[in-house]
Amino acid sequence: MGCSHVTMRALLSRIHAPGSISTTCFLNPSFSTTATSASKTLAPTPGPVTLRRFAAMASAAAEEFVKGRVTPNGVAVITLDRPKALNAMNLEMDIRYKAFLDEWETNPSVKCILVESSSPRAFSAGMDIKGVAAEIQKDNNTPLVQKRTLLAMPENGIGLFPDVGFAYIGAKAPGGGAVGLYLGMTGKRISSPADALFIGLGTHYVPSANLVSLKESLLSASFTDDPHRDVESLLTKYKNEPESGPQLEKFLPYIISSFGPDKSAAESVEELKKSSQSSDAAVAEWANDALAGLTKGAPFSLCLTQKHFSRVASAYGNDEHYLSKLAGVMKLEYRIALRSSVRNDFVEGNPKWKPATLEHVDMGEVESVFEPLGAEAELNV
Repeated sequence: MGCSHVTMRALLSRIHAPGSISTTCFLNPSFSTTATSASKTLAPTPGPVTLRRFAAMASAAAEEFVKGRVTPNGVAVITLDRPKALNAMNLEMDIRYKAFLDEWETNPSVKCILVESSSPRAFSAGMDIKGVAAEIQKDNNTPLVQKRTLLAMPENGIGLFPDVGFAYIGAKAPGGGAVGLYLGMTGKRISSPADALFIGLGTHYVPSANLVSLKESLLSASFTDDPHRDVESLLTKYKNEPESGPQLEKFLPYIISSFGPDKSAAESVEELKKSSQSSDAAVAEWANDALAGLTKGAPFSLCLTQKHFSRVASAYGNDEHYLSKLAGVMKLEYRIALRSSVRNDFVEGNPKWKPATLEHVDMGEVESVFEPLGAEAELNV
């Protein structure tokens, strides 16, 4: 889950073993989450007929909101069409989305997948942990960004944590995971193509003016036995270099010193306070902005995020460690999400955090959310 309000799109592709398909998704990583308050009055338990009727309605709605088709040249198209909710992905939509991917993955006539929005306002305003991110990120891909790219992971501000595999992406980012942890803990927005490319959330920058032509070329392409290479070739024709360099790179030394994997959340705050006194006005402004971001987060969530991201970053490059693979990260995040979602910080949905300060966070309780679930309750990925 994450948060942004944008109208950009991105192009991703993933390649399978020889003889299987390569999928390409025309995707806008526009994410949003909101907290809901717990109801004080329980509604009557619905009976079997009501539940069946609800399930039927939900399934019908999903068919309306997530549409799929395959073009003659082998491009499978998924269209998200829930504009009133900014294409927010609910469980039924997620299931239907994944069903298309599962079906097309074994269809030899499908060469790539194009995911698009029916609305110019946004691609999607939210995704759940078990769905789209796992499908998109599980193979090689070529994410595409454009000038209006806007990404953020502000879940600490609603008593949760940055999930959907962002720790896995952050572990591969510059700074040994420090940049990912900085973005995850502060909720800082990535608002430029250069920064999105720098952290690894994109591989190509395509100006907005080129997107229509890129899509038309994709839909008319004659694919070889290497669709991934074909997509790369198309991107080369339409990509540009960002107009300015990455801001994250300018502050990388300070990000590393404040958000290195060995830093606790409290130590990160202390390092930022030191940087806020810098004689370099830009550094001082950056540090104060980061501190402001941290103050919006639930203390428990900040400590949880620090622990989770640090563990994933430490596992990066060690193929024997289960957190070096996305499947392992997603399984762990499922455990964390289930337990975090029933804590008062999220249930109440307000900034009256419990505990109220980093100093009062019980690290034993933080550790407990990482514990395995029962065998039948674990996420199967």
